[in-house]
Amino acid sequence: MAETKKAFKDFTNRLQLLIGKNPKLITVTLSNIFTMRLIGNKTHGDLAEIAIAEFVSQFMYDFKAIHVGKDLYRAKQSEEDIQVINEVTKEKFPVSLKAYGDGPLQLSTDKNFQMFPKLEKYGPKITDKNQIQEVLDSPAFSDFNNINVLPLIYDEKNQRCNILVFDYEKAKKTIARIVYEEEGSGRKHPVYRFYDGQGNYICEVRYGDAAANALQRGLWTHTKNALKYFDSLTGGWIDYSHNLILVTLFSHALISTVEGHKDSLERLKLDIEAQKKGTIPY
Repeated sequence: MAETKKAFKDFTNRLQLLIGKNPKLITVTLSNIFTMRLIGNKTHGDLAEIAIAEFVSQFMYDFKAIHVGKDLYRAKQSEEDIQVINEVTKEKFPVSLKAYGDGPLQLSTDKNFQMFPKLEKYGPKITDKNQIQEVLDSPAFSDFNNINVLPLIYDEKNQRCNILVFDYEKAKKTIARIVYEEEGSGRKHPVYRFYDGQGNYICEVRYGDAAANALQRGLWTHTKNALKYFDSLTGGWIDYSHNLILVTLFSHALISTVEGHKDSLERLKLDIEAQKKGTIPY
C-alpha cells in the first residue's frame, strides 16, 4: 500500500503543477461541475466523477483515468470512484472523489464497522503514544493508509471551490489525544475525536453499526477546523461561475438523437483541443 500512496502523491503533485501553470483549465471544469447543482443538489457529485476522470485523461499527459461506475464500485473491496493509471510507470491506483461543501468531510465509510469498536476497547480517552500507535496500525484503521481521497470542496454562497487533500501522514504523526465525546451540536451519535499536541482538531470516528446509514459512521474530518492538515492543489479558493448554457445543453441532449450527440461531441472535442493549445479566449 505504500507504493499506492506514493503513486497517488505523485499524481496529486502533478495535478497541482498543472493547475498552477494553467488554472483556467480546472476553473472551467469545476464551474461546469458545480453548475450541476442547479439541476439537483446531489447531481454534481456523480457527474464530478465523470468530469475529473475526463480532465485527467485529456489534460494530464502522463496519466489517464477511468470512471469505475456505480455497479462496479459496489463490488469493489476498496472505496473507488475512478482508477488512475500512470502511463509512464504503468502503476494503477484507485481514487475516491468527494464533492462536499466547506465543512464536514467523510474520508472513509468504515463499511464493516471496525473503527469505533476498536477505540472503545481503549476507553474514553487515549493519550498513551504506544496505544495510539497500536490503534493506527490496526487493521481496523487501514483506511488511514489505503484510501486516496480527492475532495472538491465548494462554498456555494461565495461561488468558490478548493481541491483539498487530507495529509494522512502528517495527521498520523501528530495525533496526541483521542477522546470520546457524547452526542451534541446537532449530532445524534457519539464520536471519538483526534487532537494534536496543541489541542487542534484533526479528525473523528463517528458511531454507527454496519446497518446504519454511511453518514452515521466512518472516518470524518472538517475542512474549516482541520485546515492545517490539508494541502490545497488549487493554491486556495478559486472562483467559479454557473454555466447556464450547460444546463440548456443537457436539457436538449436528453431529447436529442444519437446522431445529434455525435455531431455535438465532435464540436466539443475541437473545443478541448483548443483549450490544450491555449487558443480559446476564455
